[in-house]
This record gives sequence, C-alpha cells and structure tokens, in this order.
Amino acid sequence: MQGLLSISRLIDGLNNRIGHLAYWLTLIAVLVSSGNATVRYLFDTSSNAWLELQWYLFSAVFLLCGGYALLHSAHVRIDVIYSRWSRRTQLYIDVFGTLFFLLPMAILILYLSWPVFMNAFMNKEVSSNAGGLIVWPARLLLPVGFFLLVLQGFSELIKRIAIIQGLIADPALDAGGPTAEEDLARAIQEARDKDRKKDLADAKRASAAS
Repeated sequence: MQGLLSISRLIDGLNNRIGHLAYWLTLIAVLVSSGNATVRYLFDTSSNAWLELQWYLFSAVFLLCGGYALLHSAHVRIDVIYSRWSRRTQLYIDVFGTLFFLLPMAILILYLSWPVFMNAFMNKEVSSNAGGLIVWPARLLLPVGFFLLVLQGFSELIKRIAIIQGLIADPALDAGGPTAEEDLARAIQEARDKDRKKDLADAKRASAAS
C-alpha cells in the first residue's frame, strides 16, 4: 500500500502542476479574447486563427483541469444526502462511486476519443474556417484530459482506501477549519448584520432629528 501511496503522490503532483499551468492558459485566453474584441471593434477586422486559438485555450483549461478539480474537490457535488452520513460512510461511497461511475466513464471516453484524435492527426485535418488552425491539437485535448482524470481517480481511490485502513490521516478532518462554503455563509451573514446595524443607526438618527 505504501508503494501505491507513493504513486498517488506522484499523480497528485502532476495534476497540481498542470492546474497551475492552467492559470497562465486562462490569462492568455483572456488576453487573446480581449485582443480579438478590440481589433474587431476598432479596425472592423478579425482572424479565424486567433478566434480558434481562443477556443483552444478555453478547451485546454476545461479539459486538462478535470484531474486538478478532482484533487481539490472543486467539482460539483450534490451532497444533500451525502453530507448527512458519517465520514466513514462517505469514504465508502467515494470508493464505490470512483470504481463504478467515475473510472468507467472516464476510461470509456478516453478509449472513444483516441481514434478521433488519430484520424485528425493522420489526415492533417485543418479547420473548415478560412485561415483556421490545424485541428488535431484540439482533438488531443480530449484523451489527454480524460487520461489525467483517470489517473486522479486512481489516486483518490488509493487515498480513500488508505484512510479507511487507517494508514493515512483524512485531510477532510485534519483541515479543522471552516470550509469555503462555511466561510462564504459567514461573510454573507456578517454583511447582513452590518447592513441591519447601519439601517438601525440611520433610523435612530432620523427619529432624533424629527
């Protein structure tokens, strides 16, 4: 199990680095998008290549960060029932969901998307838009993105099993502090309390003035 945990740490490190790289891809996508808009409105011209580059960058951020989102539990989770169960039950649910839902889905999409990429690569497929870009790099993003998701799925599976066996500490319990959702709820409540106090003070001043 220690060997598997070492592999898990390598996978986590890989997806973390790719996630940090995506920060820069996001910045480049924003700059390209704003540049395209500026050129179009100021000079009444545009380039299909730059527009497609903008789409490619967005696709790269979306697809390559699936594993990063899973690593940091940033994916959408409907936990109306999940949150009511004990942490040990949640861990078993995570193992079951990873084995029978996440991994089969991701492996299937990886398997089906690879021939699509190979076809575009072998045929040197080019965009149907005039002056557009080559297509295979965009096609490659799909199998690579789901390969990273499969890797992270295995990593999360290893960690959940290790936590159940008591081999490693549960990060969810070690964190100790409030979650992001709890921080947001507290901030909203504090803002509301501040507004109520201000309204009450204004009402008192208005009453004293009258």
